[in-house]
Amino acid sequence: MKFGVLGSGVVAQILSQGFKKHGHDVMTGTREPAKLQAWSEEHRIPVGSFSESAAFGEIVILAVKGTAAKEALSLATAVNLHDKVVIDATNPIADAAPEEGVLRFFTSSNESLMEDLQASFTQAKFVKAFNSTGALNFIDPSYREGKPTMFICGNDKGAKSIVAGLLADLGWDIADMGGVQAARAIEPLCMLWCIPGFLGNEWTHAFKLLRRAVASD
Repeated sequence: MKFGVLGSGVVAQILSQGFKKHGHDVMTGTREPAKLQAWSEEHRIPVGSFSESAAFGEIVILAVKGTAAKEALSLATAVNLHDKVVIDATNPIADAAPEEGVLRFFTSSNESLMEDLQASFTQAKFVKAFNSTGALNFIDPSYREGKPTMFICGNDKGAKSIVAGLLADLGWDIADMGGVQAARAIEPLCMLWCIPGFLGNEWTHAFKLLRRAVASD
């Protein structure tokens, strides 16, 4: 498949490298392509503008700061996002410093960034993923307890099926939490995941959803 990754930070870089590692074609999009020139040459991943990357990808990955998410999608242009799966890896993290290890969000508990993005770009098929763990866990995660869980949500069942297949190939157990409103619960997982990091410099953990075994007759 062809992926257009929007972003120039660690999340975007690791996702781009991981998709390429798993045999996909990737173009990374950024406001300043020259900023990623050395990285592009090292990993042999082409870099272009947000618009070029979104046009290139059959699937688009939104991997920018939450405060820049809407602008990045605007620069990608609605026509390049039309009827495409957009994997939303963003979180609505405010610029303010964490309080006792707890991040501050610019959304309330009854709204989510993903809902706002879906309402603003109605022809795209948003699926939440890659927001509830650290970037170094994204590709081929390995834990003694088994596969960690990636929580996803979105309104389009076909889009979620595509993303679930991709996540399974990358080594994840998948938990579909339903429609876009579930992002109100999934996005705050970022807060919970970051607390051990800010308080104890522990950044290697991941979440796992345990399902009770059904007793046989």
